[in-house]
Amino acid sequence: MTLGIFLAALVILMALGMPIAIALMLTGVVLMIHLDFFDAQLVAQNMLSGADNFPLMAVPFFILAGELMNAGGISKRIINLAVSFVGHIRGGLGYVAIGAAVLLASLSGSAIADTAALATLLIPMMRDNGYPVPQSAGLIASGGIIAPIIPPSMSFIIFGVVTNTSISALFLAGIVPGLLMGLTLIAVWAMLTPRMNVTAQPKASWAERKHALFDGVWALMLPVIIIGGLRGGIFTPTEAAVVAAVYSLLVSVLVYREVTLNMLGKLLVDASRTTSVVMFLTAGALVSSYMVTLADLPAQVIDLLAPLMNDPRVLMAAIMLLLLAVGIVMDLTPTILVMAPVLMPIAVKAGIDGTYFGVMFVLVGTIGLITPPICTVLNVVCGVARISLESATRGIWPFLLAYLVLLSLFVAFPGIITVPMAWFR
Repeated sequence: MTLGIFLAALVILMALGMPIAIALMLTGVVLMIHLDFFDAQLVAQNMLSGADNFPLMAVPFFILAGELMNAGGISKRIINLAVSFVGHIRGGLGYVAIGAAVLLASLSGSAIADTAALATLLIPMMRDNGYPVPQSAGLIASGGIIAPIIPPSMSFIIFGVVTNTSISALFLAGIVPGLLMGLTLIAVWAMLTPRMNVTAQPKASWAERKHALFDGVWALMLPVIIIGGLRGGIFTPTEAAVVAAVYSLLVSVLVYREVTLNMLGKLLVDASRTTSVVMFLTAGALVSSYMVTLADLPAQVIDLLAPLMNDPRVLMAAIMLLLLAVGIVMDLTPTILVMAPVLMPIAVKAGIDGTYFGVMFVLVGTIGLITPPICTVLNVVCGVARISLESATRGIWPFLLAYLVLLSLFVAFPGIITVPMAWFR
């Protein structure tokens, strides 16, 4: 009964077009009224606690770092570096998009920011060289969702906060799955390119490649610093976010000199707006999360899934199917805030490693970012490429199906994630 009220309240409020943060808060209020202990002060305290969380300090700094990277020419140099090395081969701009997506993922951790940067620079080039725009848009959107998997990842930060999972462990566990996502895109693109009548880029000379490498070395150093610092225990994820922001600022202002002091005000405002959305979401979610725990909803879900509890792989497959369905109609961050507190205790009770579950949870959520009709990331590419969602949907399917195959492998063989995860730890 309580589980049905929780789901009905959330779905109805979202269907009415209410902002997700307010819908989550009011869903918690509905549960309070149902359990007959409504207290407005408790609502306010939980909202304050939701935003007043030290690990969440990483969010504004990573967002600021992303803004500085795009405005300061760091993203552009990553793409130029990829073009100089692989742009000349058949379908080369597609491989450029994949390589740049992986590199940018290790810089910002934001799917939307990375996708916007890739699409803005590469879609016009791909269109001018005869690449089918729907396939190009599908590839770039599919590459953009690697960002929440390879560290640093804001989605891992939020998941770690709401489930009390080590954010450092999530960061390190995401490296191999993220790289495998890139290899999957390479395989699919290699199968698609023989049917394309495209023009290759002029082959860059070694002098040009050397120049692109030296020009981009400052950008390439950032993931080395972040991952090396986390692996070596030099700093925490929150401190890594500060390092990323300060490093991006210094490189953008002093080295590349594409960000002036006059531009900093706008960049700070843009980063603050994005941060406020994330923080308000987290604050509203803690009200519903508190009530989910108090109403013991995980125990009710465990009762529903009891026949699967003895087989972790089957249970994991069932949860992934559930999250795929949720991802069709809900964005990644709300999915984490709503579903993670309910499903994490179930996974742990079934003997599933919490960090492995967190990586899989976020991975399925990112696939939802390119699955119509919500598909936030795919809509970003549609806006930049000026094509319809229907056209982009036709181009995304080969990559989407390949990701589902990869997801199935991760469910069937958890060691693909857990073995490298143990080594990185």
